[in-house]
Amino acid sequence: MKRILCIILALGMLTGTMAFAVAEEDDDIQFSDEELREMQEEEDQAENYVEAEVKGEVYHEMTREDFNANSPALYKAKMRSDYNGVIYSEKWKSEEDITPKMRLMDARGKKVDILYVGLIWFIVRRDNVIGYVRRQQIAKGDIETVDPVNTPPFNVQKHTYIAKTATTCHVRKSMTPSKGDGDDGNNWVILKPGTELSIWKFYKGWAMVNYWREYGYIDPNELTDLVPVSPTDEELFPDSPIAAYTSYYKMTQNETNLNRIHNIKTGCGYISQVLQPGERLDANKTMGPYRPGKGYKQAGVLTAGTSKLGYGGGTCQVSSTLYNALIQLPDIEINHRRPHGGNGAAYLPIHCDAAVGNPELNLIFTNRYDFPIKVLGTSNDDGALLMRIYRYHGEEE
Repeated sequence: MKRILCIILALGMLTGTMAFAVAEEDDDIQFSDEELREMQEEEDQAENYVEAEVKGEVYHEMTREDFNANSPALYKAKMRSDYNGVIYSEKWKSEEDITPKMRLMDARGKKVDILYVGLIWFIVRRDNVIGYVRRQQIAKGDIETVDPVNTPPFNVQKHTYIAKTATTCHVRKSMTPSKGDGDDGNNWVILKPGTELSIWKFYKGWAMVNYWREYGYIDPNELTDLVPVSPTDEELFPDSPIAAYTSYYKMTQNETNLNRIHNIKTGCGYISQVLQPGERLDANKTMGPYRPGKGYKQAGVLTAGTSKLGYGGGTCQVSSTLYNALIQLPDIEINHRRPHGGNGAAYLPIHCDAAVGNPELNLIFTNRYDFPIKVLGTSNDDGALLMRIYRYHGEEE
């Protein structure tokens, strides 16, 4: 029973539902063996995210051999004093893979230079020792940008295009073309026609996206309506957003997850609005209260150590995806934001989520621009959640 409760707790962390003060409850959820296995897999991903085994050519992040003692640092940071403080010579998939030779230095509680930021691993330098640390090894509140003019703030990943799926669209695990209908097991997710998403960049003829803590690859022939995202807060064209970000959610076909998918779309509808200069948005007040009267369905939550059905599960992914678009804009002031516990929500890189559900767990921000902005969230119930921010020009949009 204790193990089941632990698994349910992990599910709550991933979906963002454990934060909610449940307005209405039913009897305990009875999970099937298949659902329990899926939750166990997600628990493993949240606590010690393991890179998936992928076949075919993929995008390679930089390695420590790409840097030296004179390489410029992007950020100054501090290793956590309450966690694994080792700098490693190699990346590892599980702690069982670690050998003594891989341990270059114990830097627990020490300052390091961050030379490179990957989805799971940093490349850092301390006393001319260069190696790898996992993102959760860095203290969250002690990161300084070395060159703020030329380096984006920590955790900012600017997506460069938005697009719409022209046909059935395969988010591939590698740059291996699909055959036939493309449902060959090498897909992270298959999107329906008409789904809107953002693209990080193009690489070797593929549109690259972030899928959880991995990369995904889309054949551009499966996309249409490609629009650039402005690299600054000055729009390129009237229909170009000044920031965009897409996260992805699981398409498991059990009732609790289908309700979560419904709640994501419902939350997007509420949070999509125009903010005037100086106006503040409170995500809990905007999307909540999380009740059936607001259109929410019941998804798994944890209340007093017991699994219950609660309304609004999934809206944390809405606020978290929006947060990743907001931090791309220098004159958006984040007034309040808290990540989920542990390693955060696994559908985003570590340190990149924004939980909602009670006064402590909330996303609040203010538009400090001298022009109105429009927040627009969309989801097509097929695995992708897109958040965009535009300069707002009036009702003609």
